[in-house]
Amino acid sequence: MVSKNGNEGESDDTRPGGPLHRRSFLGGSIAAAVTATSLAGATTADAVTSTGLKAGAGRAAIDIPPSLLPLDGFTTVHDDLYVRILLLENGSRRVALAVLDLTSISAEAITAMRTIIAKASGVAPADIVVTVTHTFSAPHVQATTTSTAAARYVEQITKATATAIAAAVEGLQPARVGFGTGKCDVNVNRDVLTADGWWLGTGEAGSSDKSVGVTRFDHLDGNPLAILMNYSVQSSVMMESVMANGDLPVTADLAGAAVQHLEKQYGGDVVGFFLVGSCGDQSPAFRSKRYTIDKDKKWSQVDAQDAGWLLLTVQGERLGTEAVRVSETIRTSGDGSGSTVRLVTDTVTVKTVPGGHPTGPTTTYDFTPTGTADVPIWILRAGNGAFVGVSPELSTDTALAIKKHSPFPHTAVMSMLEGGSKNMAEAQSYARITYEAVDSSYAQGAAETVAAKIGTMLHSLRG
Repeated sequence: MVSKNGNEGESDDTRPGGPLHRRSFLGGSIAAAVTATSLAGATTADAVTSTGLKAGAGRAAIDIPPSLLPLDGFTTVHDDLYVRILLLENGSRRVALAVLDLTSISAEAITAMRTIIAKASGVAPADIVVTVTHTFSAPHVQATTTSTAAARYVEQITKATATAIAAAVEGLQPARVGFGTGKCDVNVNRDVLTADGWWLGTGEAGSSDKSVGVTRFDHLDGNPLAILMNYSVQSSVMMESVMANGDLPVTADLAGAAVQHLEKQYGGDVVGFFLVGSCGDQSPAFRSKRYTIDKDKKWSQVDAQDAGWLLLTVQGERLGTEAVRVSETIRTSGDGSGSTVRLVTDTVTVKTVPGGHPTGPTTTYDFTPTGTADVPIWILRAGNGAFVGVSPELSTDTALAIKKHSPFPHTAVMSMLEGGSKNMAEAQSYARITYEAVDSSYAQGAAETVAAKIGTMLHSLRG
């Protein structure tokens, strides 16, 4: 038995350590996010009383019947996509976190989800945080007016949401929370230098955060009810990989495989969550359809097709195994009465550029700012842990800077809240003209501005 430690389960300090044609769908989510969360200056959902922490979790599969296929190019379902919901309470206020196995999600669908969650749980809509795992092997959630199939898909998502929140409400009970950190090497920086400029591949020398942040919510008897893993990687092992029979399969990909492994280990009603971290410049180490660079720095793509499933299985198992190992080192104690639950939201204004649609490397690009945008920031505090979230895909160096300067012993940095809003690259990416920089609608310096704002919010929240 691995030794366990610590009040609230702190096992250590975590401070530092798509298909190309489909990415444009993510643009414009920032405006929807601002509206959905009603951010008019900093807002706070406090839940701090002597009644103690309560937690409940639920999950439900998003049913995609054969009659709904093909959908957004996908022709078959390899494994289910899920909606998972964590419900937290400490006093008269509740906060909910919904995580979906999707690439992105529309503002319309988020609003529908919030309505369902609020009605079933009593959580105020502004206190419901919605995010995705960013699997690239899931149909995009389009407006219901787009087609009958799009409307049916949203209906299936809302049905799963209703089932998941009902389970979370039913299971809400006194709980305690603990944290731990591990390390797993299944991600790699995806920026590589080619003969024609910087492009996508396996950039072994680039920045990569291998830390696996684990948060464990326990029943008062010490058995887990929900386990959250935070890791920096896109779930793109099977992205655009076409099978030998011509099928393009739906899969929850790396995030789903890791969580599935964790849930299988614990069994019962334990719900696992994957919180995608700084995924902007992080790819799975091994992908089915992958970029290769030859000795002359020329790039090309190769598709392993059906053989890619083994790559997915072993990497998901490896990440899930580390999350389980870390979870088993966490010991929670007490009745949760000292575990603050608090959700803080705010915005910061940054400069913007017209977002590009990169299809290959380039050595010239115009990054002249043309406007501004408000970037929403969410911070959920649970005990001695802080979960920081933004809509854009952050890069590794940005997330590491946030963790380094955080006053909390455990800080999880999350991308893709409110469905995502494409990349927010760091300064080096603009100098190199990487995929992340060209793909971004944010100007150079935006990531650093957001990180500074998050630092101020974290220190204010810590008190």
